Amino acid sequence: MTTWTALTTLDTGDDARALADALEAFEPEPTGVGAFEMEDGSGLWEVGAYFEEAPDEIGLALLAAVHSARPFTVSELPETDWVAKVRRELAPVEAGRFFVYGSHDADKLPKGRIGLLIEASMAFGTGHHGTTLGCLRALDRLADDGFSPKQVADIGCGTAVLAMAAARLYDIDVVAGDIDPVAIEVAEANLAAGGVADRVHCFVGAGFDHPMCRAQMPYDLVFANILKGPLIDLAPDMAAATAQGGIAILSGILNEQAADVRAAYAEAGYTNGTAEVIGDWTTLTLVRD
Repeated sequence: MTTWTALTTLDTGDDARALADALEAFEPEPTGVGAFEMEDGSGLWEVGAYFEEAPDEIGLALLAAVHSARPFTVSELPETDWVAKVRRELAPVEAGRFFVYGSHDADKLPKGRIGLLIEASMAFGTGHHGTTLGCLRALDRLADDGFSPKQVADIGCGTAVLAMAAARLYDIDVVAGDIDPVAIEVAEANLAAGGVADRVHCFVGAGFDHPMCRAQMPYDLVFANILKGPLIDLAPDMAAATAQGGIAILSGILNEQAADVRAAYAEAGYTNGTAEVIGDWTTLTLVRD
């Protein structure tokens, strides 16, 4: 089936969310709408909508003008079996003791590795992206150093691959939260498939502001693979939620943004720790003083 996308950019998150809300009522009705801060350091926000029939480009132009957005770029996408395409192109990922794979590659799981099953239809968060891979490698190094947390949180969990990794590695309960209810549905499906649904407890919410999350404080280990802006905003709350000597593994950080994130967390009481660069992305591993 042919589909269409309509994409535009705006200067602020508030404007982007307002436009996304307006698109929900657009005719023809989009099958999906999203608003995201762009990861190129520009500070711009992107709003995208997906359609199963050609959208009204005049109506989109008027909507963009009302919300101070740049003109929409409308593209027609050919019919594609995306799951089959992802299965062909996404090979398993190895990150130290961790092996991230889809069910179609189950026969490739090496003996002695911790297998993390993430279905190909849930491509983001499979470990192929430099941010997720950096977090898994950081966790692997901590384990090599003898680090053994009792309380772990995955903030902005997405597919929950990081929460799954901690639960499998340490045989402990983990809390995992995301602001997107769809992401939590994906996470719960992955956790069930990975056999850890009883030990990773998911919630819909931002940061640590959820009763389930607050009840487990303080944390020995926190993952936050999100974006620069939310990471900086979260620094004081994360410091309050992390035990003395606890560790934060942070990613979603473009290389040129790493110094700003380090500074925010140093002010909140974290030592510089270590950094790993994978492509355009930096992962920070910081210790709460």
